[in-house]
Amino acid sequence: MADDSVLSTVGPRLRALRQQHGTTLASVSALTGISVSTLSRLESGGRKPTLELLLALARAYQVPLDELVGLPPPGDPRVRARPVRRHGRTLIPLTRQPGGPRAYKVLIPPAEAETEAEQQSHEGYEWMYVLSGHVRLRLADLDFVMKAGEAAEFDTRTPHWFGSAGPDPVELLILFGPQGERMHLRARPRSRAGQDERR
Repeated sequence: MADDSVLSTVGPRLRALRQQHGTTLASVSALTGISVSTLSRLESGGRKPTLELLLALARAYQVPLDELVGLPPPGDPRVRARPVRRHGRTLIPLTRQPGGPRAYKVLIPPAEAETEAEQQSHEGYEWMYVLSGHVRLRLADLDFVMKAGEAAEFDTRTPHWFGSAGPDPVELLILFGPQGERMHLRARPRSRAGQDERR
């Protein structure tokens, strides 16, 4: 399946990143709270990566999360996601499977270049992570601003709208479950080495 092929490339990328940083599994474990055995299984493909593990590793290696999950398989560098432009925004698909949750990188122009639209609602569940910029998110009567490194999740049947909240463009990572699939979030990994990441 397409999603399995994408996940199968994460392990080699994690190993390559660790080697580029010249660090050991034990050092990464101490930094992230992910056990050495879990890190080893992630790199070898013996364990599928989860969102919470990838977030911790992206922080540890200081790389964007989409760099861990969104690159085309190394064996076929010709594969490129085709961006879609909607109302001045750019959506870059990061998944290719027809069903199940979908991942996108979304680029939103600065606030002054975009007109606030009415809130909309539809079937599904959404998780968003701010890569850069400031995002204004309206959920029914709630209205707040998110900055880089912050995440939000919500049922898209709730009336919602989001856009740039500042003079700079915004980069978002969005996971959308069209049938209401929810993302499995967990608490921040503990800093103690040897703590196995199980859910």
